[in-house]
Amino acid sequence: MPWSFWQHIGTIHGMPRISATHDKDLSLVRLGQAVRARRNLQGLSQESLADAAEIDRSHMGKIERGERNVTFLNIARIARALQCKPSDLLLDADL
Repeated sequence: MPWSFWQHIGTIHGMPRISATHDKDLSLVRLGQAVRARRNLQGLSQESLADAAEIDRSHMGKIERGERNVTFLNIARIARALQCKPSDLLLDADL
């Protein structure tokens, strides 16, 4: 279930928050799978991709698992490190 206004209101009024770990967004999962697939095709380790993209390795792992929302800047950095366009990653993810 995507974040909603009602979840926001719930956090303001002390209602329990919905955990991001329980509910991964399918778009983020697909994007992470696309990044991992391109990385593997190029024979790169997660650490070497993270270094080339100037992203913390643990954050890169969370991106690949669909556990983190990704800024456009990070998508652009990852794409540059994978020698492709940001749109290629989105197309690979069927987004």
